[in-house]
Amino acid sequence: MMQQYEVSGTFRCGDEWRPYTKTVNAPNEVQAEERIMTAIGSKHRLKRMYITVDGITLVSGE
Repeated sequence: MMQQYEVSGTFRCGDEWRPYTKTVNAPNEVQAEERIMTAIGSKHRLKRMYITVDGITLVSGE
């Protein structure tokens, strides 16, 4: 069953680290983190070492 997770952290943009908060649909927290890494890495052309995940929370209600 898919659930909504809110993932927050930072990613490298040039010489600075920028914060992000995104909501994704995923079956569990591990997949939520994987989807965020894929989305940010693809959009900003970053390797995973330049993306950090500080917190993953389940969004209650739909």
